[in-house]
Amino acid sequence: MAAPCGRGALRLVLIAVSAAFLTYNVLLSSRSLLPLPTASFPAATTASSSSSSRRLASGRAGGTGGRRLFHTAVTASGSVYNTWQCRVMYHWFKQARRRAGGADMGGFTRILHSGRPDEFVHEIPTFVADPLPDGADQGYIVLNRPWAFVQWLQKADIPEEYILMVEPDHLIVKPIPNLSRDGRAAAFPFFYIEPKKYEKVLRKFFPEKEGPITNIDPIGNSPVIIEKESLSRIAPTWMNISLAMKKDPEADKAFGWVLEMYAYAVSSALHGVGNILHKDFMIQPPWDLEIGDSFIIHYTYGCDYDMKGKLTYGKIGEWRFDKRSYENKPPPRNLLLPPNGVPQSVVTLVKMVNEATASIPNWESYATE
Repeated sequence: MAAPCGRGALRLVLIAVSAAFLTYNVLLSSRSLLPLPTASFPAATTASSSSSSRRLASGRAGGTGGRRLFHTAVTASGSVYNTWQCRVMYHWFKQARRRAGGADMGGFTRILHSGRPDEFVHEIPTFVADPLPDGADQGYIVLNRPWAFVQWLQKADIPEEYILMVEPDHLIVKPIPNLSRDGRAAAFPFFYIEPKKYEKVLRKFFPEKEGPITNIDPIGNSPVIIEKESLSRIAPTWMNISLAMKKDPEADKAFGWVLEMYAYAVSSALHGVGNILHKDFMIQPPWDLEIGDSFIIHYTYGCDYDMKGKLTYGKIGEWRFDKRSYENKPPPRNLLLPPNGVPQSVVTLVKMVNEATASIPNWESYATE
């Protein structure tokens, strides 16, 4: 088990958390604010991540004709809610990697920021990271995500030169190629990330000397394919800007649950890493009706329909699929399929969840714990 941060690290964390007054220069030189714990991570979980990556790299890197492998990484808290999503997500990652077109897909790591291994470390390649000290996330658990990435990037053995950041509630529909090009990352544009609208607030973290506010792309950290070296530079800044934004009442109110996404977008711009925006990177049912050319289904929204297939968003439907219905226990196998008339995207989502749970060992016994 990873040891908690020492007193010195905790003191520095508290300095970072009280950083509403931090200047841009301090934020940018952020590696000094929250040093890594010195304790080693559990050997089994460290090995499960790095050794699988080495096997993939050695098996694919040689003679690939310049293929640019990326390592897929997802952060998780260790909750039941996060865990069942990660199990389903990892199932579909493996399926996509086996298919024609999956040649760029290298290793996979679940970055578990609970500070301790769980029962699934031998099912899912896992790196155990320390969480922020008690109270440092200020009730916003997502603040642990950038801190977890900082630890993983500095301590894990990652043979691939690119990283794909994903989330537990992502289903990979088909093999993903390396979409990044010429030092630019590949990212999905979110309609609700609006740097121009919040320019006044963002200038606290992205001063005018850095250029126009349009240099901040409308992205979060996921899905993003990025050079490992670039992410290693961005991650500490992302961590500290997230902490500073959460401490700043104006920023916290403006950005709410997407605060950490804004922090990543700002950090990417500060480090001069541009992004190629791919609208077809993923879809988000029920608003996106067809899979089309997309690679990922993001099931962040609830899907509610009447039995005639009409969307009843905002009202619990006669038929529904909402990940939040399964916060305390995983969904059962063989979920009821949606009625006729429901869009292809939602039908595919439920079928993929059902196929995964049917294939994952011990799903039912785990689901009834």
